[in-house]
This record gives sequence, C-alpha cells and structure tokens, in this order.
Amino acid sequence: MPRLELNPNFTDPDAFYAALTDTHRERSEAESERINTRLILLLANHVGDQQVLEEALAIAGQATEPAKAQGQSAQQEER
Repeated sequence: MPRLELNPNFTDPDAFYAALTDTHRERSEAESERINTRLILLLANHVGDQQVLEEALAIAGQATEPAKAQGQSAQQEER
C-alpha cells in the first residue's frame, strides 16, 4: 500500500517556492484561492491514490488544530 512521502523530496524547493509566489503575485485573494484549488486538484490527480490523498488531508487538517486550540485558550483567559 503506498504511503504519503513525508521526507524531503523536492529537487529544488527554493525554485518551487519562487514559482509558487510568482504565480500568486498581483492576484486578488479570490484568484489566489482558485489557483490553489486548481493546483491541489492537479496534484491530487497526479497522486491518484485515495489512501495517500486521505492521509495528506488528515495531516494537513492537523496543522490547523494547534491554532484553533490557542485561539480557544486565549478566549478562555479573557473570561
């Protein structure tokens, strides 16, 4: 069963980051969201494996949980 590759696998991460930021430069927030959505769908199609995609979604979703918890802690402290 394929697994999500979590080790660095970029040939040139700086070049990718530069290309990504260039693609978003001078775009509206809505345009950037559409670009990100299309990029996600293109890469998901390339990966193709549902289990790998679900693993990626689970990991990506976990990345937002600490921020939510911090926001809730701050709200509780205010009370």
